[in-house]
Amino acid sequence: MTTTAFTIDEYRVVQSLGVVRGITVRSRSIFGTIGASLQTIVGGNITLFTELCEKTRSEAFDMMVLHAEELSANAVIGIRYDANEVMSGVTEVLCYGTAVVVELERK
Repeated sequence: MTTTAFTIDEYRVVQSLGVVRGITVRSRSIFGTIGASLQTIVGGNITLFTELCEKTRSEAFDMMVLHAEELSANAVIGIRYDANEVMSGVTEVLCYGTAVVVELERK
């Protein structure tokens, strides 16, 4: 289970395992940059960059979940993303959260 919230309805945190993260660094290809530049002439959604951003965020998320699984977590709470330009055309995307063990609340 994953969430941006710090709680999960009907579950309680029984153990906090610490921060988990996934980091990926991507660059645009020259062909992607040219294609995106052509899309800016027309305006609207620049699909080449949208697809690159989605793939990059998904990869960082998947690495974070794998990190949590390595710690034997069954959930990650408080998930956030951060992105920084490392150099021109090269971007780092970080996905992080708190790995926890949760169990169903008894009523």
